Amino acid sequence: MDESSARSGSLILVATPLGNLGDITRRAVSVLTHADVIYCEDTRRTRALLSALEIPSAGRLVALHAHNEAQLSQRVLADVAAGRQVALVSDAGTPGISDPGARVVAAVAGAGLNVSTAPGASAVLGALCVSGLDTEHFVMDGFVPRRAGERRDLFAAWSREPRTIVAFESPQRLCATLEELAALFPERSAAVVRELTKLHEEVQRGTLAELAARFAAREVRGEVVLVLAGAPRAHVDEQSVREALRERLEAGASVRDAASEVAARLGVAHRVAYELALALRPGTSA
Repeated sequence: MDESSARSGSLILVATPLGNLGDITRRAVSVLTHADVIYCEDTRRTRALLSALEIPSAGRLVALHAHNEAQLSQRVLADVAAGRQVALVSDAGTPGISDPGARVVAAVAGAGLNVSTAPGASAVLGALCVSGLDTEHFVMDGFVPRRAGERRDLFAAWSREPRTIVAFESPQRLCATLEELAALFPERSAAVVRELTKLHEEVQRGTLAELAARFAAREVRGEVVLVLAGAPRAHVDEQSVREALRERLEAGASVRDAASEVAARLGVAHRVAYELALALRPGTSA
């Protein structure tokens, strides 16, 4: 750790391998080696990881999971305030992404204390990048809900979502989810990414109808990420984009903000909106 972090407490979110131990970063090893305390989703899994990395764990591991995160947030805050170096890990991947961590970060950051990250493995980004779908605009929707009403509402939102969608699904419910989605929009492209970075890594790409048929007779095991192409964007003529941009610029918005707002509202590429906004306000860079 650098000299500045040694003088004051820090909360550092440490990404851990999804399955391949070789994906641990040198900085992650350093943080885990020198941390005063390591909060982890499952002490058994983290102890095994540290043992494989030949990092001592005795007396430094504290379980922090979905059931006690709210309660332990203040303890983490107190540790950081006392000048301790605190590492936070989940069972695999990046803490806080559908894993414990968000409440802890909010508490520590809200108190004005230092929060940093040792970035690394992420199932979300890994699955998105190998899916073959658009990576410029995407949304992460966590785990697909179990309850029928919540699933129905989510899938209705997906029918209108123009960005690539990334979601986690359990192997036991994957077939049913693919069938439901295929019934709604069978021609939508998608990818099922299973056991990412592990021995039996698998990426299946195709339309939802094809994937539903492919997985119908299979017993699915392991960690599953579902990546779904966004809904087709409605055509918006350039003049409509110009008018919307002119309105925002005349209201005082910067070129950058006007482009972002109009791109999101009209479903056009940010690059296109930005270039048009620049043309409407010559000599302005942002």
